[in-house]
Amino acid sequence: VAMSKTMEDSIKRWTAKRKTALVIEIIQGKTTVSEASRSFDLTPSEIEGWVDDAKQGMENSLRANPLDIREQYEKQLRELQEAYGEAMLELRARKKLQALLDAQDGN
Repeated sequence: VAMSKTMEDSIKRWTAKRKTALVIEIIQGKTTVSEASRSFDLTPSEIEGWVDDAKQGMENSLRANPLDIREQYEKQLRELQEAYGEAMLELRARKKLQALLDAQDGN
């Protein structure tokens, strides 16, 4: 039980901010994966995973060329159009239902 509690605590402590700081130190050569692994009681593969994720994230944020932006815009537009279409269908269905109810009241 004590072991899992300690592990939970250490997982909670590794916020995105802390992971970023460690990854930057590794990239700058201020520490190594094996040093960090020993210091923080983490597995080297865990730290390497963070480094890979960070590199991928940087690449994605630097990649934003006009094509990507246009694709994102068009995707958002499609999603909005779908949502709007669904809302209009629902509105029409409600109006039809109301008309039916009104017609029944009239009888």
